[in-house]
Amino acid sequence: MANPGPLRRAYQWTVAHAPWSPWAWRNTTLVTAAVPVAVPAVLALAYTFSNPGHILRSLGFVLLLSPLLTPLQRSRFWSLTGLDIPKIAWSHPWYLPRGLVPRLRAESTWRQYGYHLCVSPLAALGGALVVLGWVCGALCALVFTWVWALPVDYRPMGWTGDYVAFTVLGVLLLITTPWCAALVARLDTHAAAVLLGPNRARELERRVEDLAESRADILDAADLERRRIERDLHDGAQQRLVSLAMNLGIARATLTDLPPEARAVIDEAHREAKEAIEELSNLVRGLHPAVLEDRGLDAAISGIAARAPFPVELTVDLPHRPAPTVEAVAYFVVSETLANVAKHARATRCTVQVRRRAQLLTITVSDNGVGGADPAGGTGLLGLHKRVGSVDGTISINSPHGGPTDITVELPCGL
Repeated sequence: MANPGPLRRAYQWTVAHAPWSPWAWRNTTLVTAAVPVAVPAVLALAYTFSNPGHILRSLGFVLLLSPLLTPLQRSRFWSLTGLDIPKIAWSHPWYLPRGLVPRLRAESTWRQYGYHLCVSPLAALGGALVVLGWVCGALCALVFTWVWALPVDYRPMGWTGDYVAFTVLGVLLLITTPWCAALVARLDTHAAAVLLGPNRARELERRVEDLAESRADILDAADLERRRIERDLHDGAQQRLVSLAMNLGIARATLTDLPPEARAVIDEAHREAKEAIEELSNLVRGLHPAVLEDRGLDAAISGIAARAPFPVELTVDLPHRPAPTVEAVAYFVVSETLANVAKHARATRCTVQVRRRAQLLTITVSDNGVGGADPAGGTGLLGLHKRVGSVDGTISINSPHGGPTDITVELPCGL
């Protein structure tokens, strides 16, 4: 649907806030309802101006009534506009010492106090002016009606220009008062959403912390599930395949009087069983190597380096073991990086450095290959980015064409 032009939007807004529009009366009701709720603050301000020496007493009166005025204001906005201002959860009631002191120290209490002391009286003043505009507009617009309603003996003689001016003024008031009501209602609603509810920045920070904790829990659960699958495969299916291969080997060695066709079938089955064991072993190692859990990152990476098809210079400096989730990510980063080097870099040597300083684990992998590594060119480096990002880590790749390639990964160890 095309976006309407400014003239059409102005026309729609004018029609929506015309005197006969439901929006006009809803806004009028909203700002009028602000008048009785603001009576305590208005009385306190009036008492302050008349008795400056008792300013703390009068302002403290509004502060004391703030826990009662806030629900009234929330109810006003919810019932008339549908605006749901979230409540602020407190551990203790406000009238108990254990609940009163934390409330007085809370930033949200003073925001609510500012609304009741400053915004609420202004909104009430705007509501009073809106009601006055409606009344004066109706009286002035119907001035000729009032004149004709008078007895004949009391009617003024002739038509005067003052009556026409009053009529025009009344019509203008009836046209502009809905706009004023909409303006007051919008400002009051915005101020209430900002001041009466919880601090949005604090709420976003809390939600980010909750999401970070929940993500860490999910990562830990996924890591535990990978360990369980690895353990089940290693202790179950892999052992059965080993037993099958042994039985086939024994059958091939002992059953020497079988026809050549049967011996060929046994040999083929024995070979496929050994290949299945090797594939399953690689799968188990890819899920979560047992050596990583038993002996730590140093031993697990040493096994990867020993299996590499080129010399790998390995340096591991870990004063303390990182969290299991970070340890698993570091292992798979080194494994995937060395696999990519062997597959694409055409390198003759590689250097791997793993160091932990304070709460930061740094992994550096360098090779003398042809370079040109691009995360957008394949799924390997893209998978590294995703795996490193799952624990809020960072990865930087420096791989000019012609080499060398340097990959640096930093993983926070606070998880």
